[in-house]
Amino acid sequence: MTGDDEAFGAALRALRVAASLTLEGLAEASGVSVRGIGDLERGRRAAPQRRTVAALADGLGLDEAQRERLLAVARAGRTTAYSPAGVRALPRGIVDFVGRTREMASLTELAESAVARLGTAKDAGQVAVAVSGPPGTGKTALALHAARELAGRFPDGQLVVDLRGMDDEPPGPAELMLTVLKALQVADRDLAKAGPQGHPGLYRHLLAERRCLLVLDNARDEGQVRPLLPGAGAGMVVVTSRRMLTGLESVQWLPLGELTPTEAAAFLAGLVGAERAAADPASLAEVARLCGHLPLALRVAGNWLATRTGWSVRRLADRLALEDRRLDALSTGDIGVSAAFDLSYRQLTPTAARMFRRLSLIAGPDAGVAAAARLTGQELFDAEDTLEELVEAGLLGSDGERYRLHDLLCLFARTRLVADESAEAVGRAAAALDDWLLETTIVAGRWFEPGHGAPPVDWRGPVDLSSADLARRWLKTEGVNWLAALRTAAAAGEHATVVEVAEALHWFSDQWISWVHWPEVFGTAAESAHALGDSLLEATQLNYHAWALLVCEGRLHDSVARAGQALAAARRAGDLLQEAWAHQYRAWALRKIGDHVTSGKDIVRAAELFEAAGDMHGSLQCMHNHALSLMAQGRSEEALVSYRRTHAFLWQAGDRVNPHIADITRFELHCNMGVAYAQLKQWDDALVHLWTAVRMCHDTGNTSLESRRLIDLGGVLLDAGRSAEAQDVYARVLTLGADADPRAVTEARERLDGLRDA
Repeated sequence: MTGDDEAFGAALRALRVAASLTLEGLAEASGVSVRGIGDLERGRRAAPQRRTVAALADGLGLDEAQRERLLAVARAGRTTAYSPAGVRALPRGIVDFVGRTREMASLTELAESAVARLGTAKDAGQVAVAVSGPPGTGKTALALHAARELAGRFPDGQLVVDLRGMDDEPPGPAELMLTVLKALQVADRDLAKAGPQGHPGLYRHLLAERRCLLVLDNARDEGQVRPLLPGAGAGMVVVTSRRMLTGLESVQWLPLGELTPTEAAAFLAGLVGAERAAADPASLAEVARLCGHLPLALRVAGNWLATRTGWSVRRLADRLALEDRRLDALSTGDIGVSAAFDLSYRQLTPTAARMFRRLSLIAGPDAGVAAAARLTGQELFDAEDTLEELVEAGLLGSDGERYRLHDLLCLFARTRLVADESAEAVGRAAAALDDWLLETTIVAGRWFEPGHGAPPVDWRGPVDLSSADLARRWLKTEGVNWLAALRTAAAAGEHATVVEVAEALHWFSDQWISWVHWPEVFGTAAESAHALGDSLLEATQLNYHAWALLVCEGRLHDSVARAGQALAAARRAGDLLQEAWAHQYRAWALRKIGDHVTSGKDIVRAAELFEAAGDMHGSLQCMHNHALSLMAQGRSEEALVSYRRTHAFLWQAGDRVNPHIADITRFELHCNMGVAYAQLKQWDDALVHLWTAVRMCHDTGNTSLESRRLIDLGGVLLDAGRSAEAQDVYARVLTLGADADPRAVTEARERLDGLRDA
């Protein structure tokens, strides 16, 4: 469309608003359709003929002067050349276009491929690419930017056709094809001669003969697009759609997501001004994050700030921080994030719409098929089909077997959940999910508990927990989700369930020490045990909490205090085993504090009680603790003797020790023996034991401990004067991924920086 066409649309809209008329009201008063008026206001239609303007003027109740002004604007928008709706010969540039480097590189490469087809067989298919993504990701902006950047490769023209896929009644292929033919200057007589049945052949012939870039923007589905793909020639077609259009043939796919944090901040800075952005970059980054780095949301936020120069960026960040008001805040003028989302939501099937709404009940960043199925009560295969329908519709992201709602889409889904479903139905869905999460957590966690192992033969869960590795993977993947269910259970007073879950996770926690939530899990369970009035349960969970405070957070004095509370509760219950564990954990924390005298007394008492209770696992840990105490006092030779004695005890115990506990104890023994040898400067022996510990951690999938042991290994290599090898070890820590201990990663990065600067 021309600028004059848009001027008429703006003038018409201003007059309608001044008259306090809705689109429907003006349509009724003038006799012009709602769709026709809407297209005129948005500049989608060329300026109308005099009789249509007259009808609109009558409907608006304009006086003579106003009527003449509106007619003059309409005349300025009409030219002798044909200007079909939705088609531009050369798209206007997007002056604030930011990022999308990878996507532009892909489009450029495809354009080069199209150009390379010159002189090849006439039946060589044209290059076609489908740009898809959720609402608001800037698909049209990318297509228009690409059309301008690639224009030189397509000298016969660039056509942009708005397919209006989100309209209630979008134009069909025949109407769109005719629009393109007229834009290509095909005479009316030739169109009439060919007839509707001949238009497809004429369309394909013209585009095959010309080097054109055709942008089919905002496609509804494959059926609307497929007839418009030319099929042959040296041109290129770029289709944009919220849907993935996976049913199209011979098409390249280019999915579009949110911007990177850096790109999003740059986009906002371009809208609000460099000086204002530089004044508070932290708040600017916060606004970008709360916009989910989504281009549409960023534009709304940026425009809001640009038109309110008295507002600080911090003020908008605080406004967006209110989740229940965020979507309202991301709406200005006739642009709104919710409105964009709603267009896609209204096109979903009822089943998919229900799934979309209920996915907002997921606490974590993503979910698997089994969790989604619990929300809707579907069978697994049916739930997967529904999830894939949402992916196809551009409302859900997927990564392997996990599905994720964009943050703003999740907020929108939550508003639809409240509006479209009863509180009772929502409550049942949430309870079904939480019950399943906690039940599965118990079954998975018991793989690592002495006396349990594999799930009961009669257990029929929707996820595969047939091995310890699968159980470990599920517990880690769904960690945020089952933790949220545990919090809900605790808040609801379901204390027995909370304690049962924590008990099942006791030994598994050693497999994932770097997870920051263990103090919360066991602290919550201790509170639930106290609420139940059961001193034995309370002593047990207090001991677990003492361990978590010590190992996960390094809160040594808090751990000592918690172990003291556990000891008191164990004595109230008359339980020697939990009394022994309380001494064991207190001894451990006191040793790290440096109080070796009191620690030694606790170790002796723990050993006596473990032996009296006949607890093999406790005795093993107590022996290890004694060796660590000797080493902490600088008695390395004695410590090595004690480590060997512990190792021999473990070997003799054989399968009486739980395999997972045996594994962890074994590689911790090797690590500590390596450190002891290093204290004696026996470097070769030290490195043999430390490398053994690292290898065992890796082989058993315990990435948290692997990262810690690598730090120990790197330190010994540095002490031995082997800095190049130490550098390799620290670099390896940085490759371990999200399951590595964050503290180990930070230390490895600092050590590497120091070694490179040396």
